Amino acid sequence: MEVSNHARKRKAIDAGNNSPPSLPPAYRGSDGYDPNTVDFSLLEALEKSSHNPVEAVDLKTLKKLVLSFERRLRDNIAARLKYVENPEKFADSEVDLHDDLQKLKVLAGAPELYPELVASNTVPSIVNLLSHENADIANDVVQLLQDLTDEDALEDNDEPARVLVDALIENNVLELLVQNMNRLTEADPDEATAIYATLTVIENLVEVKPAVAEMVCERTKLLRWLLLKIKMRDFEGIKQYASEILAILLQNSTANQKRLGQMNGVDAVLEGVAMYKSKDPKTPDEEEMLENLFDCLCCLLMPLENKERFVNAEGVELMIIIMKQKKYAYGSAIRALDFAMTNYPPACERFMDVMGLKTAFAAFMGKIPLNKRIKRERYKEELEERVISLVASLFAGILRGSRRDRLLSKFVENEYEKIDRLMELYMRYSDRVRSEAERLDQIELDDLELDEDEKYNRKLESGLYSLQLIAVILGHIWCSEHSGMRARIELLLKQQKLSKNDVKEILQEYHDNIGDVEGAEEKERGQARIQLFISAM
Repeated sequence: MEVSNHARKRKAIDAGNNSPPSLPPAYRGSDGYDPNTVDFSLLEALEKSSHNPVEAVDLKTLKKLVLSFERRLRDNIAARLKYVENPEKFADSEVDLHDDLQKLKVLAGAPELYPELVASNTVPSIVNLLSHENADIANDVVQLLQDLTDEDALEDNDEPARVLVDALIENNVLELLVQNMNRLTEADPDEATAIYATLTVIENLVEVKPAVAEMVCERTKLLRWLLLKIKMRDFEGIKQYASEILAILLQNSTANQKRLGQMNGVDAVLEGVAMYKSKDPKTPDEEEMLENLFDCLCCLLMPLENKERFVNAEGVELMIIIMKQKKYAYGSAIRALDFAMTNYPPACERFMDVMGLKTAFAAFMGKIPLNKRIKRERYKEELEERVISLVASLFAGILRGSRRDRLLSKFVENEYEKIDRLMELYMRYSDRVRSEAERLDQIELDDLELDEDEKYNRKLESGLYSLQLIAVILGHIWCSEHSGMRARIELLLKQQKLSKNDVKEILQEYHDNIGDVEGAEEKERGQARIQLFISAM
Protein backbone atom coordinates (compact mmCIF):
# COMPACT_ATOMS: atom_id res chain seq x y z
CA MET A 1 0.00 0.00 0.00
CA GLU A 2 1.36 3.32 -1.03
CA VAL A 3 0.73 6.45 0.87
CA SER A 4 2.17 9.89 0.42
CA ASN A 5 5.74 10.25 1.63
CA HIS A 6 5.65 13.36 3.74
CA ALA A 7 7.87 13.70 6.83
CA ARG A 8 6.92 11.46 9.71
CA LYS A 9 8.78 13.41 12.40
CA ARG A 10 7.25 16.64 13.58
CA LYS A 11 10.15 18.94 14.44
CA ALA A 12 8.00 21.77 15.79
CA ILE A 13 4.33 22.37 16.37
CA ASP A 14 4.75 26.07 16.83
CA ALA A 15 7.57 28.48 17.45
CA GLY A 16 7.36 28.11 21.22
CA ASN A 17 7.82 24.38 21.33
CA ASN A 18 11.52 24.43 20.49
CA SER A 19 12.39 26.04 23.81
CA PRO A 20 12.79 24.05 27.03
CA PRO A 21 9.50 23.66 28.88
CA SER A 22 8.97 26.42 31.41
CA LEU A 23 8.41 25.71 35.07
CA PRO A 24 4.69 25.14 35.68
CA PRO A 25 2.82 27.96 37.46
CA ALA A 26 2.36 25.76 40.53
CA TYR A 27 6.11 25.92 41.16
CA ARG A 28 6.32 29.72 41.32
CA GLY A 29 7.18 31.15 44.71
CA SER A 30 4.58 32.67 46.98
CA ASP A 31 6.55 35.95 46.92
CA GLY A 32 5.68 36.32 43.24
CA TYR A 33 9.14 35.32 41.95
CA ASP A 34 8.80 33.64 38.57
CA PRO A 35 11.81 31.54 37.45
CA ASN A 36 10.61 31.97 33.86
CA THR A 37 11.55 35.67 33.95
CA VAL A 38 15.27 35.04 34.46
CA ASP A 39 17.56 37.46 32.60
CA PHE A 40 19.14 35.08 30.10
CA SER A 41 21.88 37.55 29.22
CA LEU A 42 23.28 37.04 32.71
CA LEU A 43 23.15 33.28 32.28
CA GLU A 44 24.94 33.52 28.96
CA ALA A 45 27.65 35.67 30.47
CA LEU A 46 28.05 33.19 33.32
CA GLU A 47 28.26 30.32 30.85
CA LYS A 48 30.95 32.06 28.81
CA SER A 49 33.01 32.83 31.92
CA SER A 50 32.87 29.26 33.14
CA HIS A 51 35.61 26.88 32.10
CA ASN A 52 34.23 23.85 33.93
CA PRO A 53 33.68 20.92 31.54
CA VAL A 54 30.18 19.41 31.23
CA GLU A 55 29.87 16.28 33.33
CA ALA A 56 30.14 13.18 31.16
CA VAL A 57 27.12 10.87 31.14
CA ASP A 58 28.45 7.53 32.27
CA LEU A 59 27.27 4.71 34.47
CA LYS A 60 28.32 6.59 37.61
CA THR A 61 26.27 9.63 36.54
CA LEU A 62 23.30 7.40 35.78
CA LYS A 63 23.36 5.82 39.22
CA LYS A 64 23.68 9.23 40.89
CA LEU A 65 20.72 10.61 38.95
CA VAL A 66 18.59 7.53 39.64
CA LEU A 67 19.31 7.54 43.38
CA SER A 68 18.50 11.24 43.64
CA PHE A 69 15.26 10.81 41.66
CA GLU A 70 14.10 7.85 43.78
CA ARG A 71 14.84 9.85 46.96
CA ARG A 72 12.86 12.86 45.68
CA LEU A 73 9.99 10.57 44.73
CA ARG A 74 9.88 8.97 48.18
CA ASP A 75 9.95 12.41 49.81
CA ASN A 76 7.05 13.58 47.67
CA ILE A 77 4.97 10.50 48.40
CA ALA A 78 5.63 10.88 52.13
CA ALA A 79 4.83 14.60 52.12
CA ARG A 80 1.58 14.08 50.23
CA LEU A 81 0.50 11.36 52.66
CA LYS A 82 1.41 13.47 55.67
CA TYR A 83 -0.12 16.75 54.51
CA VAL A 84 -3.14 15.58 52.53
CA GLU A 85 -5.18 18.66 53.44
CA ASN A 86 -2.35 21.17 53.19
CA PRO A 87 -0.85 21.32 49.66
CA GLU A 88 1.54 24.10 50.58
CA LYS A 89 3.38 21.65 52.83
CA PHE A 90 4.26 19.30 49.96
CA ALA A 91 4.78 21.96 47.25
CA ASP A 92 8.55 22.07 47.85
CA SER A 93 8.87 18.30 47.42
CA GLU A 94 7.17 18.60 44.02
CA VAL A 95 9.52 21.34 42.93
CA ASP A 96 12.39 19.01 43.86
CA LEU A 97 10.77 16.12 41.98
CA HIS A 98 10.28 18.36 38.94
CA ASP A 99 13.98 19.33 39.06
CA ASP A 100 15.12 15.72 39.19
CA LEU A 101 12.88 14.74 36.27
CA GLN A 102 14.51 17.54 34.27
CA LYS A 103 17.97 16.23 35.22
CA LEU A 104 17.11 12.75 33.94
CA LYS A 105 16.79 14.20 30.43
CA VAL A 106 20.58 14.20 30.18
CA LEU A 107 20.34 10.42 29.70
CA ALA A 108 19.00 11.03 26.19
CA GLY A 109 22.59 11.88 25.31
CA ALA A 110 23.73 8.38 26.28
CA PRO A 111 21.16 5.89 24.94
CA GLU A 112 23.73 3.11 25.28
CA LEU A 113 23.00 3.33 29.02
CA TYR A 114 19.28 2.58 28.61
CA PRO A 115 19.73 -1.11 29.52
CA GLU A 116 21.37 0.04 32.79
CA LEU A 117 18.45 2.42 33.40
CA VAL A 118 16.03 -0.46 32.93
CA ALA A 119 18.15 -2.73 35.17
CA SER A 120 18.00 -0.11 37.95
CA ASN A 121 14.24 -0.70 38.12
CA THR A 122 13.55 3.01 37.83
CA VAL A 123 11.33 2.77 34.75
CA PRO A 124 8.24 1.71 36.80
CA SER A 125 8.72 4.72 39.08
CA ILE A 126 8.99 7.09 36.12
CA VAL A 127 6.01 5.64 34.26
CA ASN A 128 3.74 5.59 37.31
CA LEU A 129 4.21 9.33 37.70
CA LEU A 130 2.04 9.73 34.59
CA SER A 131 -0.90 9.25 36.97
CA HIS A 132 0.45 11.74 39.55
CA GLU A 133 -2.24 13.97 41.07
CA ASN A 134 -0.32 17.02 39.88
CA ALA A 135 -0.74 17.07 36.10
CA ASP A 136 2.43 19.19 35.82
CA ILE A 137 4.51 16.32 37.22
CA ALA A 138 2.85 13.88 34.81
CA ASN A 139 3.62 16.24 31.95
CA ASP A 140 7.25 16.46 33.09
CA VAL A 141 7.36 12.69 32.61
CA VAL A 142 5.87 13.03 29.12
CA GLN A 143 8.59 15.53 28.20
CA LEU A 144 11.24 13.18 29.63
CA LEU A 145 9.91 10.23 27.62
CA GLN A 146 9.85 12.39 24.50
CA ASP A 147 13.57 13.16 24.97
CA LEU A 148 14.54 9.56 25.78
CA THR A 149 12.73 8.15 22.74
CA ASP A 150 13.64 10.92 20.28
CA GLU A 151 14.70 9.69 16.84
CA ASP A 152 17.99 11.60 17.00
CA ALA A 153 18.80 10.24 20.46
CA LEU A 154 18.18 6.65 19.37
CA GLU A 155 20.11 6.81 16.11
CA ASP A 156 22.48 3.81 15.78
CA ASN A 157 21.29 2.49 19.16
CA ASP A 158 18.61 0.05 18.06
CA GLU A 159 19.10 -2.58 20.76
CA PRO A 160 19.23 -0.17 23.74
CA ALA A 161 16.15 1.56 22.31
CA ARG A 162 14.24 -1.73 22.14
CA VAL A 163 15.22 -2.55 25.73
CA LEU A 164 13.83 0.77 26.97
CA VAL A 165 10.66 0.60 24.87
CA ASP A 166 9.93 -2.97 26.01
CA ALA A 167 10.33 -1.89 29.65
CA LEU A 168 8.05 1.11 29.14
CA ILE A 169 5.34 -1.04 27.55
CA GLU A 170 5.62 -3.71 30.25
CA ASN A 171 4.91 -0.96 32.78
CA ASN A 172 1.73 0.18 31.00
CA VAL A 173 3.15 3.36 29.51
CA LEU A 174 0.62 3.31 26.66
CA GLU A 175 -2.40 3.19 28.94
CA LEU A 176 -1.03 5.84 31.29
CA LEU A 177 0.01 8.20 28.48
CA VAL A 178 -3.48 8.19 26.98
CA GLN A 179 -5.19 8.45 30.37
CA ASN A 180 -3.06 11.48 31.22
CA MET A 181 -3.75 13.07 27.83
CA ASN A 182 -7.49 12.74 28.38
CA ARG A 183 -7.29 15.11 31.36
CA LEU A 184 -5.53 17.79 29.33
CA THR A 185 -6.94 20.58 27.17
CA GLU A 186 -5.48 22.40 24.20
CA ALA A 187 -6.85 25.66 25.63
CA ASP A 188 -4.00 25.71 28.17
CA PRO A 189 -0.62 26.32 26.42
CA ASP A 190 1.35 24.08 28.81
CA GLU A 191 -1.19 21.28 28.52
CA ALA A 192 -1.29 21.67 24.73
CA THR A 193 2.49 21.19 24.68
CA ALA A 194 2.05 18.03 26.76
CA ILE A 195 -0.58 16.71 24.32
CA TYR A 196 1.79 17.17 21.37
CA ALA A 197 4.59 15.56 23.37
CA THR A 198 2.36 12.56 24.20
CA LEU A 199 1.57 11.98 20.53
CA THR A 200 5.28 12.32 19.70
CA VAL A 201 6.16 9.69 22.32
CA ILE A 202 3.62 7.28 20.82
CA GLU A 203 5.03 7.96 17.35
CA ASN A 204 8.56 7.34 18.63
CA LEU A 205 7.53 4.08 20.29
CA VAL A 206 5.95 2.84 17.03
CA GLU A 207 9.16 3.76 15.18
CA VAL A 208 11.22 1.55 17.52
CA LYS A 209 8.65 -1.23 17.88
CA PRO A 210 6.04 -1.30 15.06
CA ALA A 211 3.81 -3.68 17.04
CA VAL A 212 3.06 -0.75 19.35
CA ALA A 213 0.69 0.58 16.66
CA GLU A 214 -1.75 -2.24 17.36
CA MET A 215 -1.01 -2.42 21.08
CA VAL A 216 -1.95 1.20 21.73
CA CYS A 217 -5.23 0.79 19.82
CA GLU A 218 -6.09 -2.45 21.64
CA ARG A 219 -5.29 -1.17 25.14
CA THR A 220 -6.41 2.46 25.04
CA LYS A 221 -9.06 4.81 23.65
CA LEU A 222 -6.53 6.64 21.50
CA LEU A 223 -8.39 5.94 18.24
CA ARG A 224 -11.54 7.51 19.67
CA TRP A 225 -9.56 10.57 20.79
CA LEU A 226 -7.94 10.95 17.37
CA LEU A 227 -11.30 10.68 15.60
CA LEU A 228 -12.68 13.53 17.70
CA LYS A 229 -9.74 15.72 16.74
CA ILE A 230 -9.93 15.13 12.98
CA LYS A 231 -13.67 15.92 13.06
CA MET A 232 -13.00 19.44 14.33
CA ARG A 233 -14.47 21.99 11.93
CA ASP A 234 -11.65 24.52 12.06
CA PHE A 235 -8.05 23.79 11.15
CA GLU A 236 -5.69 23.67 14.13
CA GLY A 237 -2.26 22.26 14.73
CA ILE A 238 -3.64 19.47 16.91
CA LYS A 239 -5.94 18.38 14.06
CA GLN A 240 -2.95 18.13 11.75
CA TYR A 241 -0.88 16.07 14.18
CA ALA A 242 -3.85 13.84 15.05
CA SER A 243 -4.31 13.08 11.33
CA GLU A 244 -0.62 12.20 11.03
CA ILE A 245 -0.63 9.86 14.02
CA LEU A 246 -3.83 8.21 12.77
CA ALA A 247 -2.24 7.57 9.37
CA ILE A 248 0.80 5.99 11.05
CA LEU A 249 -1.40 3.71 13.18
CA LEU A 250 -3.40 2.56 10.15
CA GLN A 251 -0.60 2.22 7.61
CA ASN A 252 0.56 -1.33 8.24
CA SER A 253 -2.18 -2.73 10.46
CA THR A 254 -5.22 -4.53 9.08
CA ALA A 255 -6.47 -4.91 12.66
CA ASN A 256 -6.43 -1.14 13.20
CA GLN A 257 -8.06 -0.54 9.81
CA LYS A 258 -10.91 -2.88 10.74
CA ARG A 259 -11.16 -1.52 14.28
CA LEU A 260 -11.48 2.06 13.09
CA GLY A 261 -14.02 1.02 10.46
CA GLN A 262 -16.20 -0.44 13.22
CA MET A 263 -15.99 2.92 15.03
CA ASN A 264 -17.53 4.79 12.05
CA GLY A 265 -14.03 5.84 11.08
CA VAL A 266 -14.80 5.83 7.34
CA ASP A 267 -17.60 8.35 7.88
CA ALA A 268 -15.39 10.50 10.11
CA VAL A 269 -12.55 10.67 7.60
CA LEU A 270 -14.96 11.37 4.74
CA GLU A 271 -16.41 14.18 6.83
CA GLY A 272 -12.90 15.59 7.23
CA VAL A 273 -12.04 15.55 3.51
CA ALA A 274 -15.50 16.80 2.49
CA MET A 275 -14.57 20.22 3.87
CA TYR A 276 -12.19 20.54 0.91
CA LYS A 277 -14.47 19.39 -1.90
CA SER A 278 -14.75 22.91 -3.26
CA LYS A 279 -11.90 24.80 -1.60
CA ASP A 280 -8.13 24.55 -1.26
CA PRO A 281 -6.17 24.35 1.99
CA LYS A 282 -4.84 27.77 2.97
CA THR A 283 -1.39 26.83 4.32
CA PRO A 284 1.26 24.11 3.83
CA ASP A 285 0.31 22.67 7.24
CA GLU A 286 -3.32 22.44 6.19
CA GLU A 287 -2.24 20.77 2.93
CA GLU A 288 -0.29 18.19 4.91
CA MET A 289 -3.30 17.53 7.11
CA LEU A 290 -5.50 16.95 4.06
CA GLU A 291 -2.96 14.52 2.62
CA ASN A 292 -2.85 12.75 5.99
CA LEU A 293 -6.63 12.37 5.94
CA PHE A 294 -6.52 10.84 2.47
CA ASP A 295 -3.72 8.52 3.62
CA CYS A 296 -6.06 7.42 6.42
CA LEU A 297 -8.91 6.93 3.95
CA CYS A 298 -6.79 4.82 1.58
CA CYS A 299 -5.60 2.66 4.49
CA LEU A 300 -9.19 2.22 5.65
CA LEU A 301 -10.21 1.12 2.15
CA MET A 302 -8.00 -1.96 2.21
CA PRO A 303 -10.35 -4.30 4.18
CA LEU A 304 -13.40 -5.39 2.20
CA GLU A 305 -15.90 -4.37 4.88
CA ASN A 306 -14.62 -0.79 4.83
CA LYS A 307 -15.05 -0.59 1.05
CA GLU A 308 -18.71 -1.39 1.66
CA ARG A 309 -18.92 1.34 4.32
CA PHE A 310 -17.31 3.76 1.89
CA VAL A 311 -19.91 3.02 -0.81
CA ASN A 312 -22.80 3.23 1.69
CA ALA A 313 -21.51 6.58 2.98
CA GLU A 314 -21.57 7.92 -0.61
CA GLY A 315 -17.81 8.14 -0.69
CA VAL A 316 -17.74 7.42 -4.42
CA GLU A 317 -20.00 10.40 -5.08
CA LEU A 318 -17.88 12.65 -2.88
CA MET A 319 -14.66 11.71 -4.69
CA ILE A 320 -16.27 12.43 -8.08
CA ILE A 321 -17.44 15.83 -6.83
CA ILE A 322 -13.90 16.60 -5.65
CA MET A 323 -12.51 15.61 -9.05
CA LYS A 324 -15.05 17.78 -10.87
CA GLN A 325 -14.13 20.79 -8.73
CA LYS A 326 -10.45 20.37 -9.75
CA LYS A 327 -9.14 21.68 -6.44
CA TYR A 328 -6.07 20.64 -4.43
CA ALA A 329 -7.60 17.27 -3.46
CA TYR A 330 -8.18 16.19 -7.10
CA GLY A 331 -5.32 13.69 -7.18
CA SER A 332 -6.08 12.34 -3.72
CA ALA A 333 -9.67 11.65 -4.75
CA ILE A 334 -8.43 9.57 -7.70
CA ARG A 335 -6.17 7.65 -5.35
CA ALA A 336 -9.05 6.95 -2.94
CA LEU A 337 -11.28 5.73 -5.79
CA ASP A 338 -8.49 3.45 -6.98
CA PHE A 339 -8.30 1.84 -3.51
CA ALA A 340 -12.10 1.60 -3.22
CA MET A 341 -12.64 -0.01 -6.64
CA THR A 342 -9.74 -2.48 -6.60
CA ASN A 343 -11.25 -5.96 -6.29
CA TYR A 344 -14.65 -4.54 -5.25
CA PRO A 345 -17.32 -4.60 -8.01
CA PRO A 346 -20.02 -2.73 -5.98
CA ALA A 347 -17.80 0.38 -5.92
CA CYS A 348 -17.25 0.05 -9.69
CA GLU A 349 -20.98 -0.24 -10.27
CA ARG A 350 -21.69 2.81 -8.10
CA PHE A 351 -19.02 4.73 -9.99
CA MET A 352 -20.72 3.92 -13.28
CA ASP A 353 -24.20 4.71 -11.95
CA VAL A 354 -23.25 8.20 -10.73
CA MET A 355 -21.73 9.12 -14.08
CA GLY A 356 -18.09 8.86 -13.07
CA LEU A 357 -16.86 7.73 -16.49
CA LYS A 358 -16.71 11.21 -18.02
CA THR A 359 -14.58 12.53 -15.15
CA ALA A 360 -12.30 9.48 -15.07
CA PHE A 361 -11.68 9.39 -18.82
CA ALA A 362 -10.87 13.09 -18.92
CA ALA A 363 -7.98 12.23 -16.59
CA PHE A 364 -7.19 9.12 -18.65
CA MET A 365 -6.80 11.31 -21.74
CA GLY A 366 -4.22 13.39 -19.86
CA LYS A 367 -6.49 16.31 -18.97
CA ILE A 368 -5.19 16.49 -15.40
CA PRO A 369 -5.50 19.91 -13.73
CA LEU A 370 -2.15 21.01 -12.35
CA ASN A 371 -2.23 22.86 -9.03
CA LYS A 372 0.72 25.21 -8.69
CA ARG A 373 0.88 24.49 -4.95
CA ILE A 374 1.58 20.80 -5.55
CA LYS A 375 5.30 20.67 -6.20
CA ARG A 376 5.84 16.91 -5.88
CA GLU A 377 7.96 15.36 -8.58
CA ARG A 378 6.10 12.85 -10.74
CA TYR A 379 2.70 14.22 -9.57
CA LYS A 380 1.13 13.97 -13.03
CA GLU A 381 2.76 10.62 -13.69
CA GLU A 382 1.51 9.23 -10.38
CA LEU A 383 -2.04 10.28 -11.23
CA GLU A 384 -1.69 8.75 -14.68
CA GLU A 385 -0.74 5.43 -13.08
CA ARG A 386 -3.70 5.69 -10.68
CA VAL A 387 -6.13 6.31 -13.54
CA ILE A 388 -4.75 3.31 -15.46
CA SER A 389 -5.36 1.20 -12.35
CA LEU A 390 -8.85 2.67 -11.95
CA VAL A 391 -9.82 1.81 -15.54
CA ALA A 392 -8.42 -1.72 -15.11
CA SER A 393 -10.53 -2.08 -11.93
CA LEU A 394 -13.63 -0.98 -13.84
CA PHE A 395 -13.06 -3.69 -16.46
CA ALA A 396 -12.46 -6.29 -13.73
CA GLY A 397 -15.53 -5.23 -11.74
CA ILE A 398 -18.00 -4.67 -14.59
CA LEU A 399 -18.03 -7.94 -16.54
CA ARG A 400 -21.44 -7.90 -18.24
CA GLY A 401 -24.63 -6.00 -18.87
CA SER A 402 -25.36 -2.43 -19.90
CA ARG A 403 -22.61 -1.01 -17.68
CA ARG A 404 -20.05 -3.14 -19.53
CA ASP A 405 -21.39 -1.90 -22.86
CA ARG A 406 -21.11 1.73 -21.71
CA LEU A 407 -17.53 1.15 -20.56
CA LEU A 408 -16.50 -0.44 -23.86
CA SER A 409 -18.24 2.29 -25.85
CA LYS A 410 -15.86 4.87 -24.35
CA PHE A 411 -13.08 3.23 -26.39
CA VAL A 412 -15.09 3.46 -29.61
CA GLU A 413 -16.21 7.09 -29.42
CA ASN A 414 -14.35 9.91 -31.17
CA GLU A 415 -12.73 7.55 -33.67
CA TYR A 416 -11.13 5.27 -31.06
CA GLU A 417 -9.19 8.12 -29.41
CA LYS A 418 -9.00 6.24 -26.10
CA ILE A 419 -7.46 3.19 -27.78
CA ASP A 420 -4.94 5.57 -29.34
CA ARG A 421 -4.22 6.95 -25.89
CA LEU A 422 -3.99 3.42 -24.44
CA MET A 423 -1.42 2.43 -27.05
CA GLU A 424 0.50 5.67 -26.46
CA LEU A 425 0.74 4.74 -22.78
CA TYR A 426 1.63 1.16 -23.72
CA MET A 427 4.60 2.32 -25.79
CA ARG A 428 5.84 4.80 -23.19
CA TYR A 429 5.78 2.30 -20.32
CA SER A 430 7.13 -0.45 -22.53
CA ASP A 431 10.13 1.70 -23.44
CA ARG A 432 10.79 2.51 -19.78
CA VAL A 433 10.63 -1.13 -18.71
CA ARG A 434 12.88 -2.18 -21.60
CA SER A 435 15.45 0.45 -20.63
CA GLU A 436 15.41 -0.75 -17.04
CA ALA A 437 15.81 -4.40 -18.13
CA GLU A 438 18.82 -3.44 -20.27
CA ARG A 439 20.30 -1.54 -17.33
CA LEU A 440 19.85 -4.57 -15.07
CA ASP A 441 21.52 -6.81 -17.67
CA GLN A 442 24.47 -4.41 -17.73
CA ILE A 443 24.72 -4.57 -13.95
CA GLU A 444 25.00 -8.36 -14.17
CA LEU A 445 27.69 -8.02 -16.85
CA ASP A 446 29.58 -5.90 -14.32
CA ASP A 447 29.59 -8.90 -11.95
CA LEU A 448 26.94 -7.48 -9.62
CA GLU A 449 24.48 -10.30 -9.01
CA LEU A 450 20.73 -9.66 -8.75
CA ASP A 451 18.25 -12.43 -7.99
CA GLU A 452 15.08 -12.76 -10.06
CA ASP A 453 12.84 -11.25 -7.38
CA GLU A 454 15.02 -8.16 -7.12
CA LYS A 455 15.11 -7.74 -10.89
CA TYR A 456 11.33 -8.07 -11.09
CA ASN A 457 10.83 -5.51 -8.31
CA ARG A 458 13.16 -3.07 -10.06
CA LYS A 459 11.10 -3.41 -13.23
CA LEU A 460 7.90 -2.86 -11.27
CA GLU A 461 9.37 0.38 -9.94
CA SER A 462 10.17 1.48 -13.47
CA GLY A 463 6.53 1.10 -14.58
CA LEU A 464 6.04 -2.61 -15.26
CA TYR A 465 2.86 -2.81 -13.13
CA SER A 466 1.21 -0.02 -15.11
CA LEU A 467 2.32 -1.70 -18.35
CA GLN A 468 0.77 -4.97 -17.17
CA LEU A 469 -2.52 -3.21 -16.34
CA ILE A 470 -2.54 -1.60 -19.80
CA ALA A 471 -2.06 -5.07 -21.31
CA VAL A 472 -4.97 -6.33 -19.17
CA ILE A 473 -7.19 -3.50 -20.44
CA LEU A 474 -6.19 -4.43 -24.00
CA GLY A 475 -7.15 -8.03 -23.18
CA HIS A 476 -10.60 -6.98 -21.99
CA ILE A 477 -11.13 -4.89 -25.14
CA TRP A 478 -9.93 -7.72 -27.41
CA CYS A 479 -12.26 -10.21 -25.75
CA SER A 480 -15.23 -7.93 -26.46
CA GLU A 481 -14.86 -9.17 -30.05
CA HIS A 482 -15.54 -5.69 -31.38
CA SER A 483 -14.01 -5.79 -34.88
CA GLY A 484 -13.32 -2.04 -35.03
CA MET A 485 -11.42 -1.96 -31.76
CA ARG A 486 -9.48 -5.10 -32.63
CA ALA A 487 -8.45 -3.63 -35.97
CA ARG A 488 -7.35 -0.40 -34.33
CA ILE A 489 -5.19 -2.25 -31.80
CA GLU A 490 -3.54 -4.37 -34.51
CA LEU A 491 -2.91 -1.31 -36.67
CA LEU A 492 -1.25 0.62 -33.85
CA LEU A 493 0.89 -2.38 -32.88
CA LYS A 494 1.96 -2.83 -36.49
CA GLN A 495 2.94 0.86 -36.75
CA GLN A 496 5.32 0.27 -33.83
CA LYS A 497 6.65 -2.94 -35.41
CA LEU A 498 5.00 -4.97 -32.67
CA SER A 499 2.39 -7.73 -32.62
CA LYS A 500 -0.15 -9.28 -30.26
CA ASN A 501 2.60 -11.64 -29.12
CA ASP A 502 4.38 -8.73 -27.43
CA VAL A 503 1.22 -7.98 -25.42
CA LYS A 504 0.82 -11.69 -24.63
CA GLU A 505 4.37 -11.83 -23.25
CA ILE A 506 3.54 -9.03 -20.81
CA LEU A 507 0.30 -10.77 -19.84
CA GLN A 508 2.18 -14.03 -19.29
CA GLU A 509 4.69 -12.36 -16.96
CA TYR A 510 1.79 -10.79 -15.06
CA HIS A 511 0.05 -14.19 -14.92
CA ASP A 512 3.13 -15.78 -13.39
CA ASN A 513 3.52 -13.07 -10.73
CA ILE A 514 -0.03 -11.89 -10.09
CA GLY A 515 -0.07 -13.25 -6.54
CA ASP A 516 2.84 -10.99 -5.64
CA VAL A 517 0.95 -7.90 -6.79
CA GLU A 518 -2.71 -8.40 -5.92
CA GLY A 519 -2.61 -10.84 -3.03
CA ALA A 520 -3.12 -14.58 -2.75
CA GLU A 521 -6.93 -14.38 -2.53
CA GLU A 522 -7.14 -12.87 -6.04
CA LYS A 523 -4.47 -15.02 -7.62
CA GLU A 524 -6.57 -17.91 -8.98
CA ARG A 525 -9.34 -15.72 -10.41
CA GLY A 526 -6.88 -13.25 -11.91
CA GLN A 527 -4.75 -15.94 -13.51
CA ALA A 528 -7.81 -17.54 -15.12
CA ARG A 529 -8.89 -14.23 -16.59
CA ILE A 530 -5.42 -13.46 -17.96
CA GLN A 531 -5.12 -16.94 -19.44
CA LEU A 532 -8.36 -16.25 -21.27
CA PHE A 533 -6.89 -13.04 -22.71
CA ILE A 534 -3.74 -14.85 -23.83
CA SER A 535 -5.76 -17.57 -25.54
CA ALA A 536 -8.09 -15.08 -27.23
CA MET A 537 -5.27 -12.95 -28.62
